[in-house]
Amino acid sequence: MAKVYVFDHPLIQHKLTYIRQKDTGTKEFRELVDEIATLMAFEATRDLPLDEIEIETPVSKTKSKVLSGKKLGVVPILRAGIGMVDGILKLIPAAKVGHVGLYRDPKTLKPVEYYVKLPNDVEERDFFVVDPMLATGGSAVEAINSLKNRGAKNITFMCLIAAPEGVEVLKNAHPDVDIYIAALDEKLNEKGYIVPGLGDAGDRLFGTK
Repeated sequence: MAKVYVFDHPLIQHKLTYIRQKDTGTKEFRELVDEIATLMAFEATRDLPLDEIEIETPVSKTKSKVLSGKKLGVVPILRAGIGMVDGILKLIPAAKVGHVGLYRDPKTLKPVEYYVKLPNDVEERDFFVVDPMLATGGSAVEAINSLKNRGAKNITFMCLIAAPEGVEVLKNAHPDVDIYIAALDEKLNEKGYIVPGLGDAGDRLFGTK
């Protein structure tokens, strides 16, 4: 079953407070999302495999560890997920970046895929699917479906704020996908917004309404 990690790090909690505040402007909001994504990536990459190599310091030869060269990918769900990409790439700059675009069908209210662009070697990479919000869970489930349908086998989902309802939907749909969350909020309201949440992450990132 999927593991769910909810972060309690003081720096993440501090920065979350400011992105929640309604009077935080677009520039500061973007910077904070970027910083939180970096902090989350630090923890989410804890289990990356290592190799031991021999190096020479100014004092002597020694054995030291390096990443094993495992291929990684970051896939933001358009459009708000883009705000988390640069923060992750600061730690793992060699990761390839794909994109998944979804829109909500006005009749069924279900997410529909309209754009997918992934690295060619999908089956060889471990992917981080990122989106600031996990509300109903529909978009996350469909985005992960898109990757799996194209051969992805190892996927982790990362978001800033989640509702319990969305977490359960994602866990049930993809029990093999671990979930990293900066904050687990109270509930969804009748409009499908996370409470207390932070409003529309895409609008706040890009200055749209």
